[in-house]
Amino acid sequence: MKKVLVETSARHIHLSREAVDVLFGKGYELTPFKDLSQPGQYACAEKLTVVGPKGSLKASILGPTRPASQVELSLTDARSIGVTALIRESGDIAGTQGCKLVNPETGAEYVLTEGVIAAKRHIHLTPADAEGFGVADKEIVNVKIASDSERTTIFGDVVVRVSEKFAPAMHIDTDEANASCAFGTVYGEIVK
Repeated sequence: MKKVLVETSARHIHLSREAVDVLFGKGYELTPFKDLSQPGQYACAEKLTVVGPKGSLKASILGPTRPASQVELSLTDARSIGVTALIRESGDIAGTQGCKLVNPETGAEYVLTEGVIAAKRHIHLTPADAEGFGVADKEIVNVKIASDSERTTIFGDVVVRVSEKFAPAMHIDTDEANASCAFGTVYGEIVK
């Protein structure tokens, strides 16, 4: 039985080059603070305030920049600030709701007309790992997470994403981690 590391992906923001320029100044370079499990991805020292119709919350920025800005929230986070976050794969933002991003240090604002999502739970695998698990890119699987707290959970609709650029890990949001008590180092088993 092969298992994959399960990581909790807390609320965060991906910014385009344009958004960085507006929020921090032309040519500004985000400051890498902590490397993430996926190669080349990092948490930035800078944070932003995400503003919706009913409230706001602080969120980390993940680098490097992307072609389009997006905000990834849990459904609870989205509800708390009055936005609807559609469940989508990262980068699939067409037709989603927008929000306002504010630099809390300077007050600079950037308005997203779309881009707020709740990330679809997914597994990053290399081609070799995918072959070992017997799964393919874009395949939808179930993953069983057995936590130490008697809250064993089977997550359905988990999309497999395969690339040479990935490191093996499943990503769930904070709502999903809390529901399954997936705290600390947790592994999941792909169940077909």
